Amino acid sequence: MIDQATIDRILDAAQIADVVSEFVTLRKRGMNYVGLCPFHNEKTPSFSVSPSKGLCKCFSCGKGGNVVHFIMEHEQLSYYEALKYLARKYHIEFKERELTNEEKLAQNIRESMFVINQFARDHFRSILRNHVEGRSVGMVYFRQRGFRDDMIEKFQLGYGLDERDALAQEALRKGYRKEFLVKTGLCYETDDGKLIDRFRGRVLFPVHTLSGKVVAFGGRILGADNKKLAKYVNSPESEIYHKSSELYGIFFAKQAIVKQDRCFLVEGYTDVISMHQSGVENVVSSSGTSLTSGQIRLIHRFTNNITVIYDGDMAGIKASVRGIDMLLEEGMNIKVVLLPDGDDPDSFARKHNATDFQAYISAHEVDFIRFKTNLLLDESGKDPIKRAELIGDLVKSIAIIPEAIVRDVYAKECGQLLHLEQKLLVREIAKQREKLLEKGAKPERVSEPEAGNVPLPDPDPYQTFIPQDGRDGREFYQFELQIIQTIIRYGEKIIFKVSGEAGGEVSITVIEYIDHELKEDNLSFHNPLHRTILAEATEHVRNGGFMAQQYFIKHPDPVIGKLAAELAGNRYELSKIFSKTQKVVADEERLHEFVPMFITNFKSAIIREELVHIARKLQDSSVMNDPEQCKSVMLRHKELHKALQVLVKKEGDRIVLK
Repeated sequence: MIDQATIDRILDAAQIADVVSEFVTLRKRGMNYVGLCPFHNEKTPSFSVSPSKGLCKCFSCGKGGNVVHFIMEHEQLSYYEALKYLARKYHIEFKERELTNEEKLAQNIRESMFVINQFARDHFRSILRNHVEGRSVGMVYFRQRGFRDDMIEKFQLGYGLDERDALAQEALRKGYRKEFLVKTGLCYETDDGKLIDRFRGRVLFPVHTLSGKVVAFGGRILGADNKKLAKYVNSPESEIYHKSSELYGIFFAKQAIVKQDRCFLVEGYTDVISMHQSGVENVVSSSGTSLTSGQIRLIHRFTNNITVIYDGDMAGIKASVRGIDMLLEEGMNIKVVLLPDGDDPDSFARKHNATDFQAYISAHEVDFIRFKTNLLLDESGKDPIKRAELIGDLVKSIAIIPEAIVRDVYAKECGQLLHLEQKLLVREIAKQREKLLEKGAKPERVSEPEAGNVPLPDPDPYQTFIPQDGRDGREFYQFELQIIQTIIRYGEKIIFKVSGEAGGEVSITVIEYIDHELKEDNLSFHNPLHRTILAEATEHVRNGGFMAQQYFIKHPDPVIGKLAAELAGNRYELSKIFSKTQKVVADEERLHEFVPMFITNFKSAIIREELVHIARKLQDSSVMNDPEQCKSVMLRHKELHKALQVLVKKEGDRIVLK
């Protein structure tokens, strides 16, 4: 466990825009930053980062929080693992107590799998450097590929001994559990319970997550006597590895992609490494598979521009071209480069430095639609049937592009290349769009509004925290959350000043007023989390320098911290023009109005719900046939009705805020 003082230092040091920008491309908008949400698929940025508040939030899917919550969600870490991640990033020393055996056993399976992958990576690297077989086989192969030592170290390349269970025995000897060797795919188990190394006799290419964790391995077989075995073997799907969501090299390329505002897409591991060695670092690999929507979203976080690099293998090009339509559907700008015959990105990069490589790209890259048109024209020749199929294929590709203007430009260009009237293509594209919409395809992209001109929908964070106690009413829970939000945002603010017993004025804070109002009617919050927040707020409100928002966002209980972070964000942001031309009354100046109103709403909602339950009781024959019980229920109904009338008068003729 990490002590609270260290947690405070971590939270003070960790700048949320700095942390989020490692995973999301952010651009300035007023006082905040915006980018594409990393937690769901979107094309128009709705993920907002506020450096002043230290908070982030997606106004579409609702996910966000402070810097710790972001890392927890993005990297699938526990609260304390996320804190340790940030401590390492900002070079903050921390001490934690030794975990008990029970706690070690209870550690998250995902974390254990990452740990054993890290062990395997270090084991394979050590074998490559220090074992005679690693140096004479694995290192010789990398030397033949022309890889320098710094590239071998950078990409953490390794070698697996050509023995049945060398890795398994070493892992078991060091105390790693058999089940995680199997879960990660490092080993597989035979029918008689023995472990076999999956990557024996292969050079190893670790696959990293965005944050640099080893999530999987790719292994290439070496040796002429192993021709019957697959050339490449990859880690199987697991709790931590989903091939369709990972890109080889993304961890090493993300900063260069943002800087260059372009991503090069290649096929293999060695293509990525050779391009890095030549000085071109904004490159990733799909690891020999067709692109998936998850991989595309990963690229789209950092850039809207992608250049696909092909070698001269026409069969491979035709097979992969169909998958690139998904890039068009995401609204990305796609260029294609065809390398000279006999070259792939690996061999071409080894022959050229970064300047020459970039110059070749600039001189030979073409737009994807033009490339696809020329490719299919060569294939169809003069055959009218094939030509018609070609036009239909191109129409489908253009139709999935979200921007209407881009579709129109492509229709015009394809019309010129195919010697067809643009009107005909436009008509066919429109028909295809109608079919897509009928199938529930993604709607047309709408231009992004100016910041603050349109109020963004505020997702309901309460859904996560609503107690599952069987109650069928939600109204008072809604008002309860509204009060908790007020405590977090304005708890330490002064709401009223009253005369003290010894003369003079006594200041009443929002927290104290809420606590008094609830106790006066013998009420408490129904959500235990909310009761904890009010109790701690009441305890600390008179402490010097207490600020409710900072206190609860940094709370050692991650559930309270996440709730506080979600409730701390502003629902609306005024445009700059409106702020300059209109007099805006700050919420702090109206606390004396809306805090009592929230309390009244809460009390009224509770009474209304109890009246509903009483009405049901009065319909129960067992109650009506019992004179004493019936009388008691009727008296309670009368009391509640009177109390409700008083509260209704307080509410007055106004709109209840939701």
